[in-house]
Amino acid sequence: MIQTNKDDISLNILVDEIIAFNHAWKSAAKLFGSDSSSAQSARDLKAALQIRLLRSYPKEVFLELDSDISQEKEGEDLYSLRLVNSIGNRNNAEHLPVRVAHQLLTQSEIKNLIHQ
Repeated sequence: MIQTNKDDISLNILVDEIIAFNHAWKSAAKLFGSDSSSAQSARDLKAALQIRLLRSYPKEVFLELDSDISQEKEGEDLYSLRLVNSIGNRNNAEHLPVRVAHQLLTQSEIKNLIHQ
């Protein structure tokens, strides 16, 4: 369930929604193809939720370049949205392509969110 009031949404709910839309995107891509409107919508909504998470909770989440799976598997560099404190057994809120981060965040935001 997606809540619309920013003040009412919690970190846990945002992370749960990101994970759910990540699964929906992968399932839609597998069933209908990665260019299908269903897959693209789920992917874009996941990215929007990730940006919301980064902007709403900058002290609870940071970006870290994931060198293990970036270029080899996905064909592009990916940021892992790392949680400062784990939620259950989760220590991240999935991956965001570096290209998408640069489209949706300012350079200043990216600089402040990257884990050094």
